[in-house]
Amino acid sequence: MKLGRNFFALAVALVLPAVFSGRAFAQGLDANALLKPTPDSWPIYHGDYSGQRHSRLTQITPANVGGLTLAWAFQTGQATQIKSSPIVANGILYVSIPDHLWAVDARTGAQIWHYTYPANEGLHIGHRGVAVYKDSVYLTTPDDHLVCLDARDGTVRWNVVLADVKQGYWTSVAPLIVRDHVLVGVSGDFDNIPGMLKSLSADTGETQWTFYSTPPPGASGGATGGNMWITGTYDPDLNLVFVGTGNPTPVLAAQTRPGDNPWTCSVVALNPDTGKLVWGFQATPHDTHDWDAVEIPVLVDASFNGSPKKMLLQASRNGYFFVLDRTTGKSLLTSTFAAVNWSKGVDKDGRPIHNPAKDPARDGRLVAPDEGGATNYRSPSFDSKTGLLIVSSRDAYGIYFSKPEHGTVGWAGADYGVFGKAVLRAIDYQTGKIRWNHDLGGEGAAAGVLTTDSGVTFTGDSVRSVMALRTSDGATLWHSAIGFVGNAPITYELDGRQYVIVASGGALFAWALPEKSSNPAKSQ
Repeated sequence: MKLGRNFFALAVALVLPAVFSGRAFAQGLDANALLKPTPDSWPIYHGDYSGQRHSRLTQITPANVGGLTLAWAFQTGQATQIKSSPIVANGILYVSIPDHLWAVDARTGAQIWHYTYPANEGLHIGHRGVAVYKDSVYLTTPDDHLVCLDARDGTVRWNVVLADVKQGYWTSVAPLIVRDHVLVGVSGDFDNIPGMLKSLSADTGETQWTFYSTPPPGASGGATGGNMWITGTYDPDLNLVFVGTGNPTPVLAAQTRPGDNPWTCSVVALNPDTGKLVWGFQATPHDTHDWDAVEIPVLVDASFNGSPKKMLLQASRNGYFFVLDRTTGKSLLTSTFAAVNWSKGVDKDGRPIHNPAKDPARDGRLVAPDEGGATNYRSPSFDSKTGLLIVSSRDAYGIYFSKPEHGTVGWAGADYGVFGKAVLRAIDYQTGKIRWNHDLGGEGAAAGVLTTDSGVTFTGDSVRSVMALRTSDGATLWHSAIGFVGNAPITYELDGRQYVIVASGGALFAWALPEKSSNPAKSQ
């Protein structure tokens, strides 16, 4: 008797969840697995707590990367672009878009389960990803909920509210797990609301603490804004979480919020057990151009000027590159990595000096960078062998206008882009100098960066290609025109085979070197 294709598909759909629930989560993904990720996993948004987005895998090298072939592809079937960074744990890959989450076999791309969140009033602008801990997966939603699902079959365990969507908040961030803390930031700068980061119990969803980057509701004085919508990093030795904060509000009508407006456009160091602020460093005092400093705080332990240091690196949206001592928040180095004309220089604390002459004006002001920034949400990558922080950047100019008729809520003004050029840049963290540039072929790019120990850098350009470069000098080694790359590549190794995962549109592509045939006759 012949079995039809539909019968086979049904059998796979029924068997896969049972196989994974019985095998993959026998031990779960505990706190130690997050502290020391194994080669067969990508268990955290950045790959590990450091935010370096660097892999120790070496199977794919500059010499053989040209032989990459498509191992599998997964189609979501949705029109929405994948902007998330997949998570891989126990042989399962989790990928999300707003209101949807899929569990996929990381070896074959076969779907295991699919969860759909109910229709809601949230802002569906994108989704950065999920978090996995023990046998649970945590998903944020556009209407500011955190949903805990059973990682084995996608059933809902609990669903809690993070913030009130009717106040102007939404949520797109990938949570960060630190022991029993699920750390979640919220988004929103269309209304004058305070920024917040919440810690919730991984088991129950109960709120443990809330950190406000600007005065909390009901408090008087100071700016609003400062939301935290990109996943932070964590130093287990210092027991500190590092998170970038967003712009103040009203965004362009800054006359209503005099002063530096702490802690907007800043990097803050928090105790994950209490939510208390340990230190803060403001990348853009009194921001008047929408330059969130949520860009990844990358943690590096290495020598700096001949002395061992625990450092934090950030290439910020305002065009400045910062190296901080992450134990104290003190500046070690400040330099520019893209076109910048908005500041008067740098003060004694390493902070750019606000120049009122570049504030939005009724007749317009030409400013670099533009509102999109010298970089943005796109993840950088740090390669310790070369000492390079590789950043998807832009040289860009815009004209900023103040428009009193827009009032003093939300955007409260206008800006218009004039020029933009997307460039991948390698920054020497010791000096702040640009070691090499690689033209990305357009005004802007959406892809983040991945580096590996073998000296290969993976990213996407502005003209619909995923590509591999040589980390040491930025030379092109391989590319494939799959469409516009909207996320940061990840990599892992299963059964002795290294995979590189990248998204375009509503599809995930898994690249690997060709499998060697086990039949000698086939290889002749």
